[in-house]
Amino acid sequence: MSVRRRSLLAGALALPFVARAQAQTQETWEQRKERLLHEDFPELSRYAADNARILAAREKVNIVFLGDSITEGWKSKRPGFFTPGRVGRGIGGQTTPQMVLRMMADVVHLKPRFVHIMAGTNDIAGNTGKMTRAQSYDNFRMMAQIAKANGIGVILASVPPADHFPWRPGLDVVGPIREINAWLQGYAKAERLTWVDYTAALGDANGAMKPGLAYDGVHPTEAGYDAMATVIEPLLKARGA
Repeated sequence: MSVRRRSLLAGALALPFVARAQAQTQETWEQRKERLLHEDFPELSRYAADNARILAAREKVNIVFLGDSITEGWKSKRPGFFTPGRVGRGIGGQTTPQMVLRMMADVVHLKPRFVHIMAGTNDIAGNTGKMTRAQSYDNFRMMAQIAKANGIGVILASVPPADHFPWRPGLDVVGPIREINAWLQGYAKAERLTWVDYTAALGDANGAMKPGLAYDGVHPTEAGYDAMATVIEPLLKARGA
């Protein structure tokens, strides 16, 4: 076989692999959701290596921040907030059922004193399928009960304000956010959990994010995270976390 023919054949054989690699780099949210559904729905692989590192080093963990992109962005936008002992475990796009499945690996095994749970935005958006309020509430209950059963103090955080979700045009979000927050506050009181409400610090009277505190009306800017810190820091300092 000539050198030219061998080169053409090798190129033809490589095309499917190149196409596959390009498709992976251009993965949309819907494609990612479909892939995770079959491969790693809760995305346990996301923090597996760092969890193993923390455990191997026997690092002391005071508090784990469990959540979605808003929690994930907190670590990237304001890393100084995450002083030793504070661990960020946010994953963009996640819903409460995914977080329930992450409770053991990303929270309990790290043996923190507290867990800060912030979720609900993506339940409203239906990121992993349509969900009822009752289903969301059951997931909050499960996370709280898993934590309490393992001696971990629970800090329930409010769903941050928003008057729209850019990835779900036309969806009513103000009402559902207020509804979930009212339930969370009542549940925290009934179960003697710590309730932390970021609504006044972040939101306006209409339920939207205040100007300058979010990039897209949902995800906080650095100033937004600074506003959140003014709410949570006194509580954490009082608890030595």
